[in-house]
Amino acid sequence: MLDIKFIIENKDLVKEGLKKKGYNENDINIDALINLHLDVNKLKTSTQQLAEEKNRLSNSIKSASNETRPAIIAKSKSLGEELKLEQEKLAKLQEEFDNIMWRMPNLPSEQSPVADSEEGNVVIKKVGAPTEFDFTPLDHIELMEKNNWSELERITKVSGARTYAIKNELSRLELAMHMLVLDKLANHGFTTITVPSLSKEKPLYGMGYLPFAQDEVYYMPNDDTYLSGTAELVLNSLHADEILSENDLPVLYAGFSPCFRREAGAAGKDTRGLVRVHQFLKTEQFVICKNDINESEYWHKKLLQISEEVLQDLELPYQVLEICTGDMGAPKYRQYDLEAWTPSQNCYRETHSCSNITEWQARRTNLRYRDNKDGKVKFAHTLNNTGIATPRILVPFIENHQQKDFSVRIPEKLQPYMGGKKFIGINAK
Repeated sequence: MLDIKFIIENKDLVKEGLKKKGYNENDINIDALINLHLDVNKLKTSTQQLAEEKNRLSNSIKSASNETRPAIIAKSKSLGEELKLEQEKLAKLQEEFDNIMWRMPNLPSEQSPVADSEEGNVVIKKVGAPTEFDFTPLDHIELMEKNNWSELERITKVSGARTYAIKNELSRLELAMHMLVLDKLANHGFTTITVPSLSKEKPLYGMGYLPFAQDEVYYMPNDDTYLSGTAELVLNSLHADEILSENDLPVLYAGFSPCFRREAGAAGKDTRGLVRVHQFLKTEQFVICKNDINESEYWHKKLLQISEEVLQDLELPYQVLEICTGDMGAPKYRQYDLEAWTPSQNCYRETHSCSNITEWQARRTNLRYRDNKDGKVKFAHTLNNTGIATPRILVPFIENHQQKDFSVRIPEKLQPYMGGKKFIGINAK
């Protein structure tokens, strides 16, 4: 959410930012929004005046003479009816204003590439060369079948499409990856925290899932509860309506949770295997820091660095993308994605998404802190990045590290979490 005062004082800048993100006047009309804000303020003033006048008259009834009392009562009743109509009008306009503000995206960074779609994303770094094999490599589904690592067909009968069941060494590998990342984040000063996958509606607005991604969220109407698609959802509202001390910042969380996404926008894409599934495990990096763009950009680069360390520990070739304005989504100020090389698809596939949200989320959750220098209460900046998400990362992992005998090599940094094993698979030695 943006500050309406900022919008009024920087109208042209806001219009340009919306345009960069692919919004036009039919989506959000800034001039109409400002006029609506002014109308709301006028009505607030007039209703307050009416309420004060009605209260004055009501208080004067008791001391009024028998001759003047009926007129005062009639006037008070008339003002009450007028006040009710004005309050109803105010509530309607306020709701209209709030609905627009909830749909107001964050403005992109001046450094972000300007483009309409993912075609405008810019590769800014490549690490490692695509894996070459001296044998015909298999895809991750074939490798799982060869090594008795999955029950994809059976689980579909039980749980439906886009579900997975992995077993034996691969299931332990999935959990080992999370432990590797949680230990890494703890060493970087993050507080490890496990959070529920259940959420009330308000946190979804706070994060920005609603109203932007309604189709992606699972809702349980009998409980009026939603299933979370990332620990960020819960962590972003964990300190909602609080005023932290600047001395408490930055707050660093490594959140672990099961996650759920409908993948409604991915019909027909990656229907086989582990790439796009409805339920998965995710370790999330989440930061709350001071309202200072240099500070939050520092943490943005730090989160990116940690994710690069993860991919390097897993010994995967990868690339880093600067995401363009038209592809970064409503909450984002600036975004990087990391993609690992996936041999079976002969391309890089996303494994991490690293975003600076600035104060956009904090305004929606009313998350603030008191500045040490001037004592003023300010909205914090929030940032998030994938620590690791499984089973998606297993796809490039087992494909890149596969051996001719169908076994899979375990990188050195991961071996302690796998009982010291250097290889896994039915033919592993």
